Amino acid sequence: MSDVYAPPDTPLEVLHADHEILLVDKPSGLLSVPGKGAHLADCLLARVQEAFPEALLVHRLDRDTSGVMVFALTPHAQRHLGLQFEKRQVKKTYVARVWGKVAEKTGTVDLPLIVDWPNRPLQMVDHQNGKSAVTNWRVLRAEGETTRLRLTPHTGRSHQLRVHMREIGHPILGDPFYATGPARAFERLMLHSESLRLRHPDGGIGLTFKASVPF
Repeated sequence: MSDVYAPPDTPLEVLHADHEILLVDKPSGLLSVPGKGAHLADCLLARVQEAFPEALLVHRLDRDTSGVMVFALTPHAQRHLGLQFEKRQVKKTYVARVWGKVAEKTGTVDLPLIVDWPNRPLQMVDHQNGKSAVTNWRVLRAEGETTRLRLTPHTGRSHQLRVHMREIGHPILGDPFYATGPARAFERLMLHSESLRLRHPDGGIGLTFKASVPF
């Protein structure tokens, strides 16, 4: 992966749209929100707002992560969804391919994280000053020298899944920040937001939205 920002020129993939919310499948390599400078202006928010001018940001995914993202289509929906994320009521599941053969079937990583200031945006484990970060993982299947996992974060720290997998010795394939050697030599970060379960801002009914895994 190069440091040159070359977002994919793919059409917007809408998973669901109604009077309050919009769910889309974000491609890998596209920023969620604009970066600093005109060369980083292309982002999912801008593309969404071309089609849905009223769309409002609720949360983000890392540039190299693909999968389900929700946008609000009214200020009420933005507040409602924002509170659900803040209170950790949104259930997120991810699929990742990681380096190595994971021996156990399931596990939990509970390691507090903080930004690594000299190397930001990288994050690191810090037991004194870090913020609580908890991830559950489950093996889906072994794939040669790699393993496919389902990851369920209980907190939403920056780079949480990427750091946690690296810390247990199984970095996510294609991770330009946390993988090294052969684990890094993949065409994309093998991390995908597979499903989001949330309450609809109009009426509070629980809904699950999914995007199929592209790797």
